[in-house]
Amino acid sequence: MIKYICRHCHTFVGEINQHAITEQQLGFHFLTPDERRDIISYNTNGDVTVRVVCDYCREALEANPELSLLASPLQ
Repeated sequence: MIKYICRHCHTFVGEINQHAITEQQLGFHFLTPDERRDIISYNTNGDVTVRVVCDYCREALEANPELSLLASPLQ
């Protein structure tokens, strides 16, 4: 299972429950090794957590770009 969680507010964004999906289909192969470490977590039970930015946080950061300078801007 692949879970998508907002990196800022930790809101559950969605999940993919398909085991036959590849990293290429998800677009992970476009990420650099540093981006992969920052965005993707592999859990011991085989699940994958992907940290993205939800619509609410994206809008807040676009309206207030100075928030991006804080370590936890929207928590």
